[in-house]
Amino acid sequence: MLASAPEDRNRGAGLAEPIPLAADTFPGDATEGTTTVGASPTARAQAARHSWRVLAILSALMGFASISTDLYLPAMPAMGRVLGADAGTVELTVSGYLIGFSLGQLFWGPIGDRFGRRLPVAIGLVLFVIGSAGCALAGNVGALIGWRIVQAVGACAGVVLARAMVRDLYAGARAAQMLSTLMTVMAIAPLLGPIVGGQILSLAGWRAIFWTLVGVGVATLAALFTLPETLPPERRNREPLGRALATYGVLVRQRRLIGYAASGGFFYAGMFAYVAGTPFAYISYYHVPPQQYGLLFGAGIVGIMAANLINARLVTRLGGARLLRVGTVGAALAGAALAVDAWTGWGGLTGLAGPLFLFIGMAGFIIANSIAGALASFPERAGAVSALVGAIHYGAGIVGSALVGTFADGTPWPLGWVVAVAGGGALLCAWVLVPSRRGGKQLDT
Repeated sequence: MLASAPEDRNRGAGLAEPIPLAADTFPGDATEGTTTVGASPTARAQAARHSWRVLAILSALMGFASISTDLYLPAMPAMGRVLGADAGTVELTVSGYLIGFSLGQLFWGPIGDRFGRRLPVAIGLVLFVIGSAGCALAGNVGALIGWRIVQAVGACAGVVLARAMVRDLYAGARAAQMLSTLMTVMAIAPLLGPIVGGQILSLAGWRAIFWTLVGVGVATLAALFTLPETLPPERRNREPLGRALATYGVLVRQRRLIGYAASGGFFYAGMFAYVAGTPFAYISYYHVPPQQYGLLFGAGIVGIMAANLINARLVTRLGGARLLRVGTVGAALAGAALAVDAWTGWGGLTGLAGPLFLFIGMAGFIIANSIAGALASFPERAGAVSALVGAIHYGAGIVGSALVGTFADGTPWPLGWVVAVAGGGALLCAWVLVPSRRGGKQLDT
């Protein structure tokens, strides 16, 4: 991609026009230094001074997407029995959550660009607490799905604006590195979630899992106000919200941005097929005890953490786009192997768990780099870009989880073919749409 491309992307789009970039400069880094984007020096200094606290709170906010589902995964078969619903219907609680999560981000992104980051996140956390309590009190699966949507609309505020806060504080490869670090820390939630959920299920039943989420939401809300506001009033977008929402029409026409977002989106389709399909593949088909399901699920999270650590070390030297492509190759190969194993039954439980471990581990190379690459395209609209990317990611997750539920036949085959298609789609987007390096200079993060 030529150095003048950022100017061409924004000209006539109603977006702030950046200063031309030098050919050997990160677009994100250059924009940070030449436009009124991101946190004030005071906020940056405060964040640096309390880096571990900031890291922990941002990780908690970004972890709401996973903990809201992972904690109750071992309880899905039991929930179906209590509520009189079959496996496919219970899996729609995942799809319903993703619908709220995907569409809600499109709302919270412009809100965060206009009113700052903390207040919208606080409102979102209140909605999350209300939705979690509704899930705990639900008397049928329809009500449960409805409250899951409310829960998701609240949870996504923290996720989308936490990513924007990272872009407020960091730029370029450093942003990708910070996102990898955050995802390594936040991976503790899905690592422990199914294990803790299985124990709560055995001790107090599935409704107690949602009351636990109520407590998590309240604790995170209290911690939120110890963070600095990363978007000061003088740097907020003052245009009407209707016009801000129309910006999405401009953003979706940017090939570079969509290349990054779609690469992650296809991967999310496979990842949420994994989330929706493995409880029944492992527990119902291979008769893994619910309390041990968390160990199998956690193995994939360990893979993600390891890949995130590797990505954080290599991204400043190799670039996010190159590592993204490496991750999609691994995901496509793992998906193909999984489809064969799920169709033939070869290898039994090990033949299913092995390729899934490899596929899920590739999240460490795909997710952070796809987000950072997209955010670097329009740093002055970090909230809107983060929201659009999140909507694409989780919208694809809706499709992946819904396909597994729709074609559920009591075998792992629907899980296998959905993951295989998702891996192949991520590979094509990363290699066809994401710009490559030129002249030995890194221009992609």
